[in-house]
Amino acid sequence: MSNVRARNLRTVGALAALFLMPLALSFWMYYGAGWHPGGRTNHGELLQPVRPLPNAGIFGEKWALVYIGDGHCDVACRQALYVMRQTRLSLNNEMTRVNRVFLATGECCDREFLQREHPGLKIAPAQSISPAFPGTDRMHSLFIVDPLGNLVMRYDARNNPKGLLQDLKKLLKLSHIG
Repeated sequence: MSNVRARNLRTVGALAALFLMPLALSFWMYYGAGWHPGGRTNHGELLQPVRPLPNAGIFGEKWALVYIGDGHCDVACRQALYVMRQTRLSLNNEMTRVNRVFLATGECCDREFLQREHPGLKIAPAQSISPAFPGTDRMHSLFIVDPLGNLVMRYDARNNPKGLLQDLKKLLKLSHIG
């Protein structure tokens, strides 16, 4: 009888170790060894600290997808505007909470093309507001501005737009403004 009991205790001990060892190992790795997993859930580049923008009235009191480009709108510009439009449309019921803004750095624009292909796109000169935006690789960048007029995130318009859509959905879900 004691042989059966010893075997049962070994089985219970093995099962307990099977469940408790991973837990003990994870506690040791996190608290003892100082290993912390990278906790990043955003797909774009989070701009830290957020940058308050002058003339934030351009964006309205909504979230804004912003593109800064030459007013002649070359291929890169048209692609970025297309990504902005499709991302906003993909928000479905939440799309009314997001404006699209084109800040033109040069003489603006092919208005016929923009009105035909991008109805509702706000167009404004970039002179007074442009310095607040990061200067590198603007012609391939899309920016998110919050309803308070703060520059929050940056995306490469050449990448898969699903990341932009996922981040925008998350921001809209968590935000009680705009």
